[in-house]
Amino acid sequence: MRLGMNLGYWGAGMDGDNLAVAQEADRLGYAVCWAAEAYGSDAPTVLSWVAAQTERIDVGSAIFQIPARTPAMTAMTAATLDTLSGGRFRLGLGVSGPQVSEGWYGVKFDKPLARTREYVEIVRKAMSRERLSHEGEHWTLPLPGGPGKPLKLTVHPVREHIPLYIAAIGPKNLEQTGEIADGALLIFCDPEHLEETALIPLRAGREKAGKTLEGFDVCPTVPIALGDDIDALADLFRPYTALYVGGMGSRRQNFYNKLAQRMGYEKEAAEIQDKYLAGDKNGAAAAIPRDLIDKTSLLGSVERIADRLTAYAEAGVTTLSLAPAGFTLEERTAALRAGVEALELAGLA
Repeated sequence: MRLGMNLGYWGAGMDGDNLAVAQEADRLGYAVCWAAEAYGSDAPTVLSWVAAQTERIDVGSAIFQIPARTPAMTAMTAATLDTLSGGRFRLGLGVSGPQVSEGWYGVKFDKPLARTREYVEIVRKAMSRERLSHEGEHWTLPLPGGPGKPLKLTVHPVREHIPLYIAAIGPKNLEQTGEIADGALLIFCDPEHLEETALIPLRAGREKAGKTLEGFDVCPTVPIALGDDIDALADLFRPYTALYVGGMGSRRQNFYNKLAQRMGYEKEAAEIQDKYLAGDKNGAAAAIPRDLIDKTSLLGSVERIADRLTAYAEAGVTTLSLAPAGFTLEERTAALRAGVEALELAGLA
């Protein structure tokens, strides 16, 4: 099992240290540094900035939002980042959610699975430097009856095949991800429930494509915090968990809430959502079971974290991306160093 790290969103309040954190991950031998986007910072700018000032670590989008860009633009961006980084780019994609897709981008959040499949098909075709033509439900290239003609990407990526990941939560999305992608970006991952919540549908998708999970990257992001007081450490992640389980989506359509339900927290997920949508964010955070946070994070001593890393590796995780907690550079880099120490202690390095 390899270690990655996730910078999250630029603008989260710890931006001044982000480059130093990425450079420390590079020095420590982390496999990949991911960056995210929602409706604040864009991921390509952050990734190009990190890639320019690191040497070995891959840089990855977790995620580029599908409603934000045409597929051809995503292929251009991926090829450019792969070229500028010397072949270190990983392309992560996701449909985002209805609030962002429709509220921020003005793109109808309909048929997300079909849209993703078609998007990936066009991106792969463009990145392979074929002349780009496509006729589908969501995109037609070139547009019929006009002056457009099939064009070919002029940039030559360093690698013939840029790894493509999809952020997936629901069973149908996971199955499709197994079929059409090289890896899955997961969140709120409990190793005890990984088989039923992710690996079964991923495996089914791989079988559709005539493949197995061998070589497929199962890549969850998990928060990490060092210390002796597990309750206090879990409290650090209550606002984050409440935001996703309670407020990231509508009452009818919240993928993270449904994931918590599939993990056995049906009653708690409903309470968290009720309070969050009613404006009681503190109450929503307080309603989160400590057990849910503990099972989906790395909390405590290096020894305790090593035990959790073993559980993730045995469950089938191939790249575990750490999101280090802390408001200082020292806290965040200490967490990265602890991750490497725990990996070595667990005999996984």
